[in-house]
Amino acid sequence: MNWQRKVNKALVRFTGFQIRRVERNGPPVPRVTPAPEAEIRPPADPLADRLLEAPVFILSPVRSGSTLLRALMNAHSAFHAPHELHVRRLRVECGTALATRAMAALGHNQADLEHLLWDRVLHRELVRSGKRFIVDKTPANAFAYQRIATCWPDARFVFLLRHPASIATSWHEASPDKRTPEEAALDALRYMKAVQRARAALPGLTVRYEDLSTDPERVTREICTFLDVPWEPDMLSYGEQSVLEKGLGDWREKIRSGSVQPARALPDPVTVPDVLKPMCRSWGYLR
Repeated sequence: MNWQRKVNKALVRFTGFQIRRVERNGPPVPRVTPAPEAEIRPPADPLADRLLEAPVFILSPVRSGSTLLRALMNAHSAFHAPHELHVRRLRVECGTALATRAMAALGHNQADLEHLLWDRVLHRELVRSGKRFIVDKTPANAFAYQRIATCWPDARFVFLLRHPASIATSWHEASPDKRTPEEAALDALRYMKAVQRARAALPGLTVRYEDLSTDPERVTREICTFLDVPWEPDMLSYGEQSVLEKGLGDWREKIRSGSVQPARALPDPVTVPDVLKPMCRSWGYLR
């Protein structure tokens, strides 16, 4: 068109550039091959590469009472149990090929650098608390149990279970506008399966939320024995603590001294969704 030619002439005159139509059948755009994932491996020099000593990870599905367990453990003089930290989501990137080669010369790949970062973040939190052991209760850690166990070969694991149908109901009630009861059951089941895979692969102690809420002294004594620390009565009178729920959202819940309440009654087997029955059987809630 005449106006397009006039515009192009003006552009050439004033800018030195012109507009050209892109050919529809032009050469194909080359595909960029993603870099291979870094090998996940234990620390090459554990004494130099890790600052944490025997970190504790509570692996549980969502809505399984991990907030209560973390509050009880945080009241112990040896354990610092902060809110969910999600350190496995922290990533390290080399911005240039030179940086990649420099780190490789030091013996580090990307996964190694991420492990150094994770360990440093948790260690800083622990040092600031003045306690001896860090306790992380992020439910999503169950999906990365292999990497966590590789990062910290001396890590210790506590598996916290709850009736699968109670988990699904609580997960729906936490955000009824986000998920239907059926969707909540399926989503919560992902966490349950991840915890089950971790239980099959890792040594650790399994406790149940129903037991923790009805007999906290017995369960906390069992946990302390497993972690080789003396039990402390203060675990049962842990005072008022601010607990961050729903990740790092704004909604807060106060856990008060002496407020350990028994878990809700176990669901009637007839009402358990079919999709959850195999897990109920695996965890001993259904015969």
